[in-house]
Amino acid sequence: MTRIHPTAVIDPKANLDSSVEVGAYTVIGPDVVIGAGSKIGPHAVIEGHTTIGRDNSIFQFGSIGAVPQDKKYAGEPTRLEIGDRNTIREFVTLNLGTVQDGGVTRIGDDNWVMAYVHVAHDCQIGSNTTIANNATLAGHVLIGDWVLLGGFTTVHQFCRIGAHAMTAFTAAVSQDVPPFVTAAGNRAEPVGINSEGLRRRGFSSEQIMAIKRAYRTIYRAGLPLEEALAALALEEGKTPDSAAYIKLMREFIASSPRGIIR
Repeated sequence: MTRIHPTAVIDPKANLDSSVEVGAYTVIGPDVVIGAGSKIGPHAVIEGHTTIGRDNSIFQFGSIGAVPQDKKYAGEPTRLEIGDRNTIREFVTLNLGTVQDGGVTRIGDDNWVMAYVHVAHDCQIGSNTTIANNATLAGHVLIGDWVLLGGFTTVHQFCRIGAHAMTAFTAAVSQDVPPFVTAAGNRAEPVGINSEGLRRRGFSSEQIMAIKRAYRTIYRAGLPLEEALAALALEEGKTPDSAAYIKLMREFIASSPRGIIR
């Protein structure tokens, strides 16, 4: 208990591992579970049915597990689930889910969530993402693994952003962003692929070139979308080392309920 500051207010029903550190004046509610090695800064509020995994760092003034900003919410026991090794910086707000969706807002592992980010109800965030300052996700947004959201990015409700995609500073996303694509502007438009990010993650030059060709097929060849998807399917057979990445793009686009940025 020496790791918990004496001014912190922790409900006796909360379940904190003995190695958890809690800063001054932090408030933790009765339905909160926090795993080993996690550090909670001062003046944070963690409430609701919130589960936080191992080795997370939650900085001061975070609001974690508050009720959704949804007028339909009627006090149902919905959840927030946070994985392992996430860094959640100052003034971040992470809300519970709603029964209109799966009832859970979920954040994966190894994410870097910067100051003033808002993650609304029922969002699903993968792993290894970077969400820069003041980015705002409306309800029901899906973010894939290794996504980078630039500062002040805004994402419309129900949008999806595919794995390895990137948004530029102040991008306003109102349709789905396919995997690997860089989006910029208000409203966000495709401006290429995140080549530098892929190189840093160990993608080979041949794989990056195959992803670039797929991007050109979708966005530069002048093909109707159905024909572009058929062309991608053929390309998968020609580039076995990159087939999984092309398939990822093709299946994401084919399953997009809102349509993709164009």
